[in-house]
Amino acid sequence: MMKKHRFGMMIALTFLLTLAAVLLVINFTTGEKNVTRELPRLYSTADPQFRRAMGSLLGPGIVGGNRVQELINGDQIFPAMLAAIRSAKKTVTFETYIYWSGDIGREFATALAERAKAGVKVHVLLDWVGSARIDDSFLQEMQMAGVEIRKFHKPHWYNLARMNNRTHRKLLVVDGKTGFTGGVGIAPKWTGSGQDADHWRDSHFRMEGPAVAQMQAVFMDNWLKVTGQVMHGEAYFPPLQPVGQSEAQVFSSSPSGGSESMQLMYQLSITAAERSIDLSSAYFVPDELTTKALTDALKRGVKLRIITPGEIIDTETVRAASRGRWGPLLQAGAEIHEFQPTMYHVKAMVVDGLLVSVGSTNFDNRSFRLNDEANLNVLDAAFAERQTKVFEDDLRKARRITYEEWANRPLKEKLTERLASLLGSQL
Repeated sequence: MMKKHRFGMMIALTFLLTLAAVLLVINFTTGEKNVTRELPRLYSTADPQFRRAMGSLLGPGIVGGNRVQELINGDQIFPAMLAAIRSAKKTVTFETYIYWSGDIGREFATALAERAKAGVKVHVLLDWVGSARIDDSFLQEMQMAGVEIRKFHKPHWYNLARMNNRTHRKLLVVDGKTGFTGGVGIAPKWTGSGQDADHWRDSHFRMEGPAVAQMQAVFMDNWLKVTGQVMHGEAYFPPLQPVGQSEAQVFSSSPSGGSESMQLMYQLSITAAERSIDLSSAYFVPDELTTKALTDALKRGVKLRIITPGEIIDTETVRAASRGRWGPLLQAGAEIHEFQPTMYHVKAMVVDGLLVSVGSTNFDNRSFRLNDEANLNVLDAAFAERQTKVFEDDLRKARRITYEEWANRPLKEKLTERLASLLGSQL
């Protein structure tokens, strides 16, 4: 009997190990065929065809009449978001990756709970992994007040194969009229003014106008996936009148549909660039296809400036994988700068002083192929000029890395970079 019992235990253990291995393989592969995308240069960013292509290929069209305001660091970002929540009359929809404990988390929970008590329909979608460090009392306060809270890809037997797919989107829409997106999570590190290593440098953006309906639709996409609820009507999608001069679109990407949209947007923009690309990237790990698009732009005379984190970063593996890929770009003439005062978490691109793309997307494979992401594209020279000034202010706090310095880095660094690059598909 003892031998039979041991044999049965071995079979069960073998089954569990095999199942774990299968789930690991499924989660750590993109599940898509690796196809080399050919993207010939047919027009510049100023050509009307560029606008048509961006709208047709990415999904929602580019619409006019919007007003977009940049918010720099937590001291500007959080008061604006909280004021919008507290002003809500009908609905609040909020989706975020990071929501941790701390004073700012409590402040958001209290504001959302207060609006729910007042009869506002409040819906909160948190990523299961990103919100693992939230204080349970925050959730209890909100739920007791009537806030609907859901977790994205909370583990169940039927979705274990999707555990590596997280919602990285950062969306807040109030009354269907005012929207926010950008790079911030709800955590102490995003408070302050980027003044030290404990307070990160980041940007968020407040938007009003017709494109807010597109942002609301992106939230609804994941809310529907998680809850099965179709929320519509004027409380969520009111008539939106023109309020500004900016043309804009909000679009999304997800492995469950349109996972190539985000990378395609970047490649379309880079390929159309005529004069300049300013890229702020918290995690800059370009693949071969994107590196080629950037080097081709440099060869035709486009000025490329990149700001990425320096030694103060939350993941050394990403920094190592990033630095290991800088050679071809530096040789081709790219300017790469490492931000010095604190962790640089900005995600923004300005092309030809016309197109600005901001949102949750990092310049890496995880954002391009594994995560659910959302970006706001703004076509407005005046707005782009302001974002260029923000970029150049950050540039003054960054250190430029030359090709000579990069080529002569210690052997230990090169080996670390080579090892980190092996994880490139997950970074």
